[in-house]
Amino acid sequence: MKLQKVAVVSKVGSKESEDAARDITKKFLARKSKVYTIAPVEVEGAKKVEALDELKKEDLDLVVTLGGDGTTLRVFRYLENETPILTINVGGNRGILSEITIDEIDDAIDKILKDKFFLDKRTRVVASCGGKEFPPALNEIYICRTNLTKTADIEIKFQNDTVKQKMDGVIIATPSGSTGHSFSLGGPILHESLDVLIITPVAPVYRLESIVVPDEKIEIISSHDCSIVMDAQVVKSAGYGEPITIKKYRKPAVFVRLKKRGLRQMSKLGF
Repeated sequence: MKLQKVAVVSKVGSKESEDAARDITKKFLARKSKVYTIAPVEVEGAKKVEALDELKKEDLDLVVTLGGDGTTLRVFRYLENETPILTINVGGNRGILSEITIDEIDDAIDKILKDKFFLDKRTRVVASCGGKEFPPALNEIYICRTNLTKTADIEIKFQNDTVKQKMDGVIIATPSGSTGHSFSLGGPILHESLDVLIITPVAPVYRLESIVVPDEKIEIISSHDCSIVMDAQVVKSAGYGEPITIKKYRKPAVFVRLKKRGLRQMSKLGF
């Protein structure tokens, strides 16, 4: 892989991550890469941008994230193409999506330059409502009622089937997100390479298990106003009876991987 244009993104508000971002930026600059940093990180010789969305117009070879899973999810939301990400756990909790620690960065750069890596492509999902398409999500999209005093009737349509029941909400998770909120609610853990989605009801009045379906269009209609939550970071609104469409995003998320593992995220959870 050529590393002509690289972006380095740190965890918001983490001095540890920002310091690590400066160190890594210098390593890429020493290798003659053009490096972009995100404010407030600033390094002489690098180009500082104020916000992640400014990177959309750049044809990047690699993005390096330093933080936890939240940082990785945030960066993927702003990448519309298949720019690969090298994820480094710096100040994160479990770092389920991370590939290496900061101590391994020199070896990682050498392997990338020698093409001793592979690309791990993951399904992303995107929601649309009222003619607007929202930012893509790597893990899940959560539809939840906004009125906490009334349980909503939620209708879920996929292929030629319809499920309707009173519940607090529903999660549409990708295989990457199968170890997240869906798993906390009893959903299955899936191999990350599968082309499927998980429909996980949240607090249904009558017990309803998670359903694994092909990664095709899913339509959700709630009898009450609801929120559409992308990766627990971005919240949009939908009115009662307004159809919400969730489908596979046109471009996958791409991770740079240096080591072969089986169920990567499952092993990070301690299984």
